[in-house]
Amino acid sequence: MKPWILAVLLGLLCGLPQIYGLKNPEKYGRMAQKFPRSQPWGWFLMLLATCWFVYYVSIERVADFQNMKPYLYILFFGVGIGSCIFVKDFLGARGFAVVLLLLAKLIVDTFRWHDSAWRLVFITWAYLMVIAGIWITISPWRLRDFINWMTASTQRIKLFCSLNLAFGILLIILGLTAMR
Repeated sequence: MKPWILAVLLGLLCGLPQIYGLKNPEKYGRMAQKFPRSQPWGWFLMLLATCWFVYYVSIERVADFQNMKPYLYILFFGVGIGSCIFVKDFLGARGFAVVLLLLAKLIVDTFRWHDSAWRLVFITWAYLMVIAGIWITISPWRLRDFINWMTASTQRIKLFCSLNLAFGILLIILGLTAMR
C-alpha cells in the first residue's frame, strides 16, 4: 500500500468517530464504556485479527516453515475462534489489542523507508500502539478503566474527541502532502 493512502485511511479511521463523539457525547460515552466487554465487537476484531495474522503467515517466505504452513493455519484459526468461544470476558478489548499490534506492523512496514522525516509521526504512533496492545493484552480491564475515566464527564469526552479529531486531520494532511 502506498504511504499516502494508508495515511489518509488512518486519518479517517481516527477522526470520523470523533465527530459523532463531539455531536453526541453522552451516547458516545455509553457506547465506549460497553466496548471492552462487547461480544459482537470482540468477535469481529478477533476474527479480523486472526485472518490478518494468517495472511502474514501465508506470505512469509522462511523455508523452515513452508511444510508446516497448513498446520499453522489450522492452529491459528483454532486459536482465534477458540478465543472467541472460551475467552469471552473482555473479548472486545482483547480483539482490539491484537488489531493494534497488527496495525502497528502495517504502519511500520509501510512508512519505514519513506524519505520524509514526517514518517516518524506514523512510526512513533505505531510503537505507541505496540505498547498499548501489549498493555491491553496483559490486563484488558485497564482499557475499561481508562475508557471509564475518559468518559466520566461530557467535557472529557469532548476534549478527547477533539484531540483525536485533530490527530486524524493531521494524518490526512500529512498523507496528502508529505507522504506523496
